[in-house]
Amino acid sequence: MDLTRYVDGLRAELLAAAGPEEAALAERLAAAVASATRLAMFDVLSDAADEITRDLAPGSVEVRVRDRNPYFVVTAPDGEPAPPPAPASAPEPSPEGPVGRINFRPPEQLKQRIEEAAARDGLSVNAWLTRTLSAVVAGDPGPAPAPRASKGTFVGWIG
Repeated sequence: MDLTRYVDGLRAELLAAAGPEEAALAERLAAAVASATRLAMFDVLSDAADEITRDLAPGSVEVRVRDRNPYFVVTAPDGEPAPPPAPASAPEPSPEGPVGRINFRPPEQLKQRIEEAAARDGLSVNAWLTRTLSAVVAGDPGPAPAPRASKGTFVGWIG
């Protein structure tokens, strides 16, 4: 990924904001900010790769740098590098209709439990939530929870 166009775009915006008297100062500032801009973009890309890796677990996404430009290495859950992505095409329509978007803000403890459950099932959090909520809405309680012992008695589903 070539970051030059982004750095140049920021430089152009900075120069455009300067008046005739500030042009020389803006040029010096733009030169000084170029390196900091690249570093900030590396940080953003690295944070994004970490976030994607959490959803992709046990697969991973790494950001590597070659010739001052970042590139991504995607490792599939089986440990093999993922094949290059296919050309972008229109997404397959969902049998249940178009995809919707909601903003879900669970308490941190619940969020951690959801992430653990999704990782156990080898799914992204989104896929796990979609599967789980679809089953609940359809009236399917899902698999019975494991029985727990409590003061000599067993608690669980009988089915």
